[in-house]
Amino acid sequence: MHWNSFSDFIAMGGYALYVWGSFGVTALVMALEPWLVRRRHRATQQRLARQLRAEAKLEQVP
Repeated sequence: MHWNSFSDFIAMGGYALYVWGSFGVTALVMALEPWLVRRRHRATQQRLARQLRAEAKLEQVP
């Protein structure tokens, strides 16, 4: 597609809302995903640590 001006490029042939909206949603998802993965990883590590401590206590009970 060929644009004659910057405003034509921004308008995207009348589909600007869909084009820029999809770019925005994609950028948001790509920014949030590493944060969410890190959060889930920490929660899993904490849950496993609690489980190991509980199992260690059970092993110590005579």
